[in-house]
Amino acid sequence: MPTDADFIAQHQQRLSWMPWLWFTLKDKHKTWAEPWQQEIQDRLRALETITIGEGCFIAPEARLFGEPGRGIVIGDRVSIAADVFVHGPVTLGADVSLNARVSIDGGSRGVTVGEGTRIATGAAIYAFDHGLAAAEMIRTQGVSSRGVHIGRDVWIGANAGITDGVTIGDGAVVAMGAVVTRDVLPGDIVGGVPAKRIGQRR
Repeated sequence: MPTDADFIAQHQQRLSWMPWLWFTLKDKHKTWAEPWQQEIQDRLRALETITIGEGCFIAPEARLFGEPGRGIVIGDRVSIAADVFVHGPVTLGADVSLNARVSIDGGSRGVTVGEGTRIATGAAIYAFDHGLAAAEMIRTQGVSSRGVHIGRDVWIGANAGITDGVTIGDGAVVAMGAVVTRDVLPGDIVGGVPAKRIGQRR
């Protein structure tokens, strides 16, 4: 028969993959869940250059890496799911959610994500690019970085990609699987490869 420890371990795994459930936990679950999260977050603070706000959830399977000058800043009530990869410099505003397998690398100029933005499973955001000169192997060429800026209340769909130098305005929506290579105006809905305007939130 399963023990209480088995049920807790299963519930922890459920939270890791569906972190939005953290914000509706019953009091009886908070008795083990809050110390568990405190331990995870304290360890990150001790080992990485990272600031974590109040009321956050970070899956133990997430991989967050911040160095001096390339830190990670996490606002209040942010949720970060299993298998997420974040390399600073990255700033996540309050109430941002990163679902499973999101990948964000801030390059040297950084990625900023505004308050309340939702980033769905498998989305990739990279604030750097490789040199492409034909006379030299790509692996030996340097990288450039302009940064990525994502506004507040943005929804980035599953498996979308956002390339270096892009700004996405407040309230915009990026469709599932889209690849965003140019700026998106506030409230615009974009989709396709490369992404184009397909609608607007009204």
